[in-house]
Amino acid sequence: MNEALKTAVLSLLRPLVRYLIGQGWTFGALADLLKTVYVAEVTRHYGESDGRPLTDSRISLLSGIHRKEVKRLRLDLTAGQGRISLRHGTNVAAQVIAAWIATEGYQNQSGRPMSLPLRAETGPSFEALTRLVKADMRPGTLLDELLRVGVIVVEGEMVRLQRTAYVSDLPEDQLAFLGTNVGDHLQSAIHNLEGGPPYFERALYFDDLPAEMLEQIRADLAVMGDGLLRQAHQQVTQMDKAPLSGRRRRMRFGVYYYEEPQKAAEGRKNGDDG
Repeated sequence: MNEALKTAVLSLLRPLVRYLIGQGWTFGALADLLKTVYVAEVTRHYGESDGRPLTDSRISLLSGIHRKEVKRLRLDLTAGQGRISLRHGTNVAAQVIAAWIATEGYQNQSGRPMSLPLRAETGPSFEALTRLVKADMRPGTLLDELLRVGVIVVEGEMVRLQRTAYVSDLPEDQLAFLGTNVGDHLQSAIHNLEGGPPYFERALYFDDLPAEMLEQIRADLAVMGDGLLRQAHQQVTQMDKAPLSGRRRRMRFGVYYYEEPQKAAEGRKNGDDG
């Protein structure tokens, strides 16, 4: 077994397994799920591109799962076990907030999101914002959702943004975000391991920092991250208006932050890891 790969996989699995244990998942539950993943990935990536039929026996050989279980799992996959997505309302609400903080005409002179009238004959308004993102939900429904999670406040006929990101408080939304966001980050890293034009993947790291300093700088780093994502949103949406043709793709560009207590035996390191 490749020891470097083994170490990397352990680093990926430890936080996930720790969380699953807290949720009551035993090893058997995760093992059963992994069998489904193995069959699904073999089916997806090792199909008939080489001219060989993808039989249950071949999937069993590639995955190490017994042929009888392969047959059952393939039937389950055909029945519709697929990618878990964010609720439709969550996606639309997040798009509205992203457009509000990044679209020219919806910002004040300082570049901050303006308070918006609920509706207006001309100029920016909350209703116009929902039309801008081509939301297929009624403005009133979106308004209620954003109020529910505390992203906006309504003051008379004006709507004011409280936070620069939509974060759902529903557990199913948070778990769906975990899967899609971390899943895409891992997809990017695996793509870079497999060769070809690399995707951007970098992280700034420091060891042995004073905890008091991190308490002071954590909020500033969040503001920097928000600014970067805002700039990216502006550039992507502006370019998407151009009359380009061809195949369509999805993309994700993310920022994250993490810290934990420093172990006494660990050495001092810092740098730009990529």
